[in-house]
Amino acid sequence: MGPKPSQPQTGELFGYPLRDHLNLKHPLILLGDRIQWERIDALVADQFKSRTGRPATSPRLIAGLLYLQHAFDLSDEEVVATWVENPYWQVFTGEIYLQTRPPIDPSSLTRWRKRLGEAGVEEMLSLTLVLAQELGMLRESSLKTVIVDTTVMPKAIAHPTDSRLLERTRQHLVKAARACGLKLRQSYSRVAPQLARQVGRHAHARQFKRMRNVLGKLRKRVGRIWRDIDRQREQVTGPLRQWLDDLMARAERILTQQPKDRNKLYALHAQEVECISKGKARNPYEFGVKVSITTTHREGFVVGARSMPGRPYDGHTLYEALEQASIVGDCRIDTAVVDKGYRGADVPGVRILRSGQRRGVTRGIRAMIKRRSAIEPTIGHMKTDGKLDRNWLKGALGDALHAVLCGAGHNIRLLLRRLQRRLRRFCAVILRSILAFVQLMLPDWSGMAL
Repeated sequence: MGPKPSQPQTGELFGYPLRDHLNLKHPLILLGDRIQWERIDALVADQFKSRTGRPATSPRLIAGLLYLQHAFDLSDEEVVATWVENPYWQVFTGEIYLQTRPPIDPSSLTRWRKRLGEAGVEEMLSLTLVLAQELGMLRESSLKTVIVDTTVMPKAIAHPTDSRLLERTRQHLVKAARACGLKLRQSYSRVAPQLARQVGRHAHARQFKRMRNVLGKLRKRVGRIWRDIDRQREQVTGPLRQWLDDLMARAERILTQQPKDRNKLYALHAQEVECISKGKARNPYEFGVKVSITTTHREGFVVGARSMPGRPYDGHTLYEALEQASIVGDCRIDTAVVDKGYRGADVPGVRILRSGQRRGVTRGIRAMIKRRSAIEPTIGHMKTDGKLDRNWLKGALGDALHAVLCGAGHNIRLLLRRLQRRLRRFCAVILRSILAFVQLMLPDWSGMAL
C-alpha cells in the first residue's frame, strides 16, 4: 500500500500544531518548507502498486531523517532518538503535531536505503542544489565549472592483521559448522586465541622469526578446521549449502593469500574492501574504497560523489564523475579543475585545467587553478563533520549510497549555516534601525551607541 496520508491522528484533532509554538524563522523550518519533497514521492511511487495492507512510511520522513543523519553525523539509532526530542526536526520531516514516540524502527532506514537506490539518493542530492539556487546561494552558471578530486572512504573494519583475520576465520567456521549440524574433531577455541596473542607480542618485540613461526601454527590449525568441514560439506543441503560454500571460499582465500598478493581479502565480511595508499604520512595505507568528489568551483556545493571500486587511476574516474555531476546538477559541465593526479585525462567537450599547467595559462586561468585547493577543506569537513570518515553500510551498493548521502549532508550543512548568517544580519539591521530611531527621537539620550 502507498505511503501514509498526512492527516492528524486520533487524539490530535484538538491539539495545538507545532508551528504555533516554534520559531518559524528557524533554518530547518525554512528548508523543510522549500524542499520539493514531491519529487521523492514520485520517485518511490512505482514501488507501491498494491492497494492492500498496512500503509507505508512517508517518503518525506525517511528522506528528512537521512538528511539530518548525514548533516549532523548520527547513527540510525541516534537520529531516530533525537527526532523524538527535537520539535524542529519533526517539522522538517513533515509532522504537524508533537510526537512522543519514535516514528520508525531504526532498522527501517536500512530497508529504505535499498528501496531508494542510487537514483533516489542522487535525487536527494539534486534537491539540495535546486534549493540552493532558489535561496540565491548558488548560481546556475556555477554548475558548469567544477572541481574534482578523489579520496578514500574507509570501511568499518578492524585493522587487517594476519593473526586477526585467521582468528576471525576460525570463529566463523566453527559457528558455521555448528549451524549446519557438522561435528568437528577439534575447534581450537583455547589454543588459537593464545597463538593470535603471541603473534602480536612477537611483532611488538620485533622478533619476526618467532612471529612467523607462531603465525604458521595458527594457519595450520585454521586449515585443519577448514578441511574437516570440507569433508562433511556434502551433508549440507538447501540454502545453508550456498551460504556455507561462500564462507568456505572466503576462508580459503584468507588461508592461501600471501603478503605480496594482489586483490587480497582484508575482511571476512566485506570483500569489497581495498588497500589504498594516498601518500599520507599519518595514514600510509587506508582500507576502504576510492570516492570521487565533485564540487562547484565558487560556492563549494557538492554536485557529485561516486564510489570507484577497483582502485582505478584518478584520470580514469574523471568521465564518470563529470557524468554524475551533469545529471545531478541538470547542467552540462564546461570546465573541470583537477590536480596532477589526473594527468592525461581527457573528456570530450570539457576543458580540463590541471595544477602545474604551463601552456596557455592566463591570469584568469591561473586564479581558477589556484582555487582548486578549495575542495580539500570540503573533503575534510565531509569526514569530520559528516560521515565520510567511516562507512558502516555493506557491499558495493552501500559504498555508492553512502558517498552520495555524505554529499547531500554537506550541502544541508552549508544551507543551514548560510541561513543562520542571513538571520543574524537581518536581526542586526533591525537593531540598528531601532537604535537610530531612538537616537533621532531622543537626541539627548546617549545610553546606547550605534
